[in-house]
Amino acid sequence: MSSSALPWFTESSSDRFNDVRDTSLSKLVKGDIQGLILSGVLLPGQRINEPDVASRLQVSRVPVREALRELESSGLVVSRKHSGVFVRTLAPAEVRDLYQMRGLLDGFAGRCATRLPLEQRAALVAQLEASTAAMQEGCSQKDVQLYYAENLRFHWAIVEAAGNQQLSDTYRGIVQKLHLSRLKNLSQDVGMQVSIAEHVEIVEALRSLDAAQCEALLAQHVGDAYDRLISQTIPETTP
Repeated sequence: MSSSALPWFTESSSDRFNDVRDTSLSKLVKGDIQGLILSGVLLPGQRINEPDVASRLQVSRVPVREALRELESSGLVVSRKHSGVFVRTLAPAEVRDLYQMRGLLDGFAGRCATRLPLEQRAALVAQLEASTAAMQEGCSQKDVQLYYAENLRFHWAIVEAAGNQQLSDTYRGIVQKLHLSRLKNLSQDVGMQVSIAEHVEIVEALRSLDAAQCEALLAQHVGDAYDRLISQTIPETTP
């Protein structure tokens, strides 16, 4: 799964290090490691080897350590004493809590989107309809990754349209962490057809300027997505 499925994410590569002037090395290293995590190259529970990262990017271990500390603060990695730094494996309770928070944020963003000026709202509706069509294509081809990528773009478009930077930053952090739990399930059909029908209802509520309905549908949609996910996930014990 390419990290490009995450609509806000720009992949980092060691080539960028030669052209950067004003960005700190630790930020670049963080972007590189984050890309490996979110693309599934580094899997939940896998140890991140500091010397290997430093050697690959041709930097000292200092910016690597700084980057890992930032990634730990964001919840993507965890440091274990005398063992090293590992990609986080989310506990079931944390996944539940994150979905609950995401439902609140999606709902609020949907309410805000219904209040957009006509031209902006029409453009958003067109964008959402295109994403829904792409999700349907993924469903027809039984391509869960295509469906998942467009699903994320659909919701991110609504969040961005809300025009609230704090909302966007918080939402991005939540979805990045939830992405860790999804990496193991991207080969499964998690109720795509039902989900697509829910997306169509959300677009219709937005088109109709029904703020309460749009908010309720988005919150319910996220809750239903969580229920579908856990119904197909084998419980695991977090190390």
